[in-house]
Amino acid sequence: MNVVNLLDFDIDRLHAAFQARTCSATEACQAALETIAQRNPDLNALLSVLSDRALQQAAEVDARLAAGEPLRPLEGVPIVVKDNQCLAGTRTTCASNILANYTATYTATAVARLEAAGAVIVGKANLDEFAMGSSNENSAFGPVRHPLDATRVPGGSSGGSAAAVAAGMCLAATGSDTGGSIRQPASFCGIVGVKPTYGRVSRYGLVAFGSSLDQIGPMTRTVRDAARMLGVMAGYDVHDATSSLHPVPDYLAELEADLRGWRVGVVQEAFGAGLDADVEAAVREALKTYESLGATLVEVSLPHLGYAIADYYIIATAEASANLARFDGVRYGYRAPEATTVHDMYALSREQGFGPEVKRRILLGTYALSSGYYDAYYLKAQKVRTLLRRDFERAFEQCEVLMMPTAPTPAFRLGEKTDDPLQMYLSDIYTVTLNLAGVPGMSLPCGTSREGLPIGLQIVAPAFEETRMFQAGRALERARA
Repeated sequence: MNVVNLLDFDIDRLHAAFQARTCSATEACQAALETIAQRNPDLNALLSVLSDRALQQAAEVDARLAAGEPLRPLEGVPIVVKDNQCLAGTRTTCASNILANYTATYTATAVARLEAAGAVIVGKANLDEFAMGSSNENSAFGPVRHPLDATRVPGGSSGGSAAAVAAGMCLAATGSDTGGSIRQPASFCGIVGVKPTYGRVSRYGLVAFGSSLDQIGPMTRTVRDAARMLGVMAGYDVHDATSSLHPVPDYLAELEADLRGWRVGVVQEAFGAGLDADVEAAVREALKTYESLGATLVEVSLPHLGYAIADYYIIATAEASANLARFDGVRYGYRAPEATTVHDMYALSREQGFGPEVKRRILLGTYALSSGYYDAYYLKAQKVRTLLRRDFERAFEQCEVLMMPTAPTPAFRLGEKTDDPLQMYLSDIYTVTLNLAGVPGMSLPCGTSREGLPIGLQIVAPAFEETRMFQAGRALERARA
């Protein structure tokens, strides 16, 4: 049997190996499972390993290939699914004690589309509980550790997905992004992470956190792989009323582009206080590369960027308060065994089932929605959200794409920010704005810090213009190859 290291492959190379018969889907799946066995005990990136299921899927792929059937877009590709996305017959815990023993009865649309395209699901990824966090330290099942430095965080909330891709446990993973939860861990772990336009990918089967903000997206090691994955996942879904009928382009066909004549908007507010010097230097160097490719750098302003964190933590917590009301000990999930009254069942089940960060956000959101405070907080936050969306509309009148850092720092140390929620929240200062505005964004590697930690560049495009974002990202990737 061939010795396979998934870090040597992208999807195109894997498919070429299948066709040359130098590697089978079963061998690729076994390589993923072996890497998981070696690295997951230390990284804690996966909460469930689906060995038997994955090997069965891989065997079916090999049978298809032996029969001469054409390659599907993700044929035999080992992937990991974030554990807040349902996969029928497997645990979907959201990294919470309240769902520790919940088995999904159906599969999320985005995940079903990946499987229909031939993907082999090898595991479910750890995350911050209910996707609430920026470091993956809020999981009820322990933190995920950074694949390059076990003393550091991988970012959150999709830290398990990011670590799994970076460590070679899979070729790609799904994440979810409510305020940066795909892009920030992608930046920390040195991979590509995409938050699509709101409505581009169905949310059916994604356990809700903030329903007007949540999006499922791909996490990969290359821009081309991310474009391929999004092309499979995207599109209207009858099960999700917020999914869009907007046509899905062939992202791969349009990926290679000449950037001469492009205007790249540099967001001036993203280069102020709080930005790490190494991050700024790496992002500035990437911007110079775009100039060398023929693009023109244009300074643009998002004047309300400074209000984004406050705005986000009113809207997101309010929506979380409403969405998490369903976890009450009645229908599914954890029920406090000592409860003797209905009131005790509600109170004790939620007290014991939810972790500290989830409780904090439920309390904040309930307060913002309460009588007497709704207008002062939630209604005002929605007005600010409109201003932020208009900022982007005006900025895109001047340029094809916007660029800024993904995160203000490289990966920080475990425990460094857990006692200061505000500092933790500020880790998402450059990412939450995109969720509030509903526009797509991508993080891709653009350098390293003096300590060798990855740094991400964030590329932002207008709504439903992911093609531009992929073209810009691919151009940088190609220039640095």
